[in-house]
Amino acid sequence: MVPHWPRRCSLLLLSLLYPLLTSAHSFENTAVVRTIDLGGSLVQVTTTYAVKALENGATVYTLALAEREHKRTSWLEAKIKGQQEILPMESAGFDADSGVYLYSVELPQALSTDGTTHLVVEAIETHATYPWPEEAGQKDDQALKYESDLFVVSPYKTSVERIKLKSPSPNIISYSTPDGLDEFTMDVPVTKSGVTITYGPFHNIPVTTDAAFLKLKQKKIAVHYGYDHPILEVTELKRSAEISHWGANLNIEDKIHLHNAGPKLKGHFSRLEHQASSFFGRLPPHVMPSVSLHLPPDIRSPYYYDLIGNVSTSRLRVGHLPTEQFSLLELRPRYPLLGGWNYSFTLGWDSPLSNYAGYDKNTGKYVIGVPLMTLVPGAAVDDAEIQIILPEGATYVVSRRAMTDSQHPSHSDVDFFPPFPPIQSYVKTHITYLDTVGRPVVVLEYKDLTTRHAGTIYVTYKVPLSAHLKKPLAVATAFMGLFVLGFAVKRMDVRIQKK
Repeated sequence: MVPHWPRRCSLLLLSLLYPLLTSAHSFENTAVVRTIDLGGSLVQVTTTYAVKALENGATVYTLALAEREHKRTSWLEAKIKGQQEILPMESAGFDADSGVYLYSVELPQALSTDGTTHLVVEAIETHATYPWPEEAGQKDDQALKYESDLFVVSPYKTSVERIKLKSPSPNIISYSTPDGLDEFTMDVPVTKSGVTITYGPFHNIPVTTDAAFLKLKQKKIAVHYGYDHPILEVTELKRSAEISHWGANLNIEDKIHLHNAGPKLKGHFSRLEHQASSFFGRLPPHVMPSVSLHLPPDIRSPYYYDLIGNVSTSRLRVGHLPTEQFSLLELRPRYPLLGGWNYSFTLGWDSPLSNYAGYDKNTGKYVIGVPLMTLVPGAAVDDAEIQIILPEGATYVVSRRAMTDSQHPSHSDVDFFPPFPPIQSYVKTHITYLDTVGRPVVVLEYKDLTTRHAGTIYVTYKVPLSAHLKKPLAVATAFMGLFVLGFAVKRMDVRIQKK
């Protein structure tokens, strides 16, 4: 049966917009403190809201993100200060009047009038910085620039607000000093102390989601600072995890396209200068000679190759459970990776299936947990595709997360539970050697992944006994067929004239 889309959409919009329409008069921000930890391709933003309820029974707090802030925010979560539980958050879409994106956060308990709480919102921004200058010589230093709005966008009035930007290096080249802030502060609007730049305190800030405020009173700020590490980005990640019951093995293979987003090399590359810098231990910060990766423990048969072939300039120290929780791989490419340069390689390994899979006797299903990705320290992942190849014969229909609403399967023996929703997901068929009908493959696609997105994808599936016997029967049939063919050829006489 096709659902009634207009009615369902209107009910959904009303359920989302009703808290937003009523929450503008439900809360007040007695204090807002935003701390921005500057970095390379990842920037962490932590905002603490001291919230006071203006009416009894207020339970839904509304967050707002400006358009540029929303575009580069890849991770967003809210907690009560001092607690670990993540609060439920729903996107309420784009407000065309003010040009901001709204989110509704459900508080753990309703606040009475004048009741207070502290809400901590953590966000990770990707591609929020850029190299400045855009080009650098082989021996030059590296500097980045970060730009942002001054005032925190909020649909509530704010009594006091501070914005702190922390540089990873004491080398702060310059920072903005906005003018026209006499309405909100009588002091110096910006101060610098060590690696921290503080804007504010600002007082009596009205609702900043108002279009007139954003146009006339919102200020732009920028910080130019030195950065002493390569700015790595994974432009494309393709992970393939193949499950083998016969070999009790899980094979994971990553195809990684690495990019150094630092300043582009000015002039030509000199191998002599690079060798001299390496000898004296003074490599420029925008040059990446190697990278260390944490792989799962108890791995075996690792391999690492690029477009040319096997790369032997890598070192692996395998960790073993339960004393060690990871294996350390020091990966050294064929050439140093300078700003603007790319490097593509394939990394794979085998692991015991018992470390990842189990069997549920009650449901008759296998359960396996597959790591979503291999973390490259400090790198953002632009596009990721994860394929989980199940054993041949695993019964399935269209997955609940891949089907349209017009499809209503009665059951599904293959289902998957990712740590966060993918952009797209579906189930397809993969055929490899010694397969007859092919294997079901769960495919998940993501964009703009960060270090916080590292998690485990759980997949459940059934494999009947006949499926386990399919491969040996296919091999036995092939050998028997070859034997019969050889026997027939041996008995066949194709000569024109007999002796």
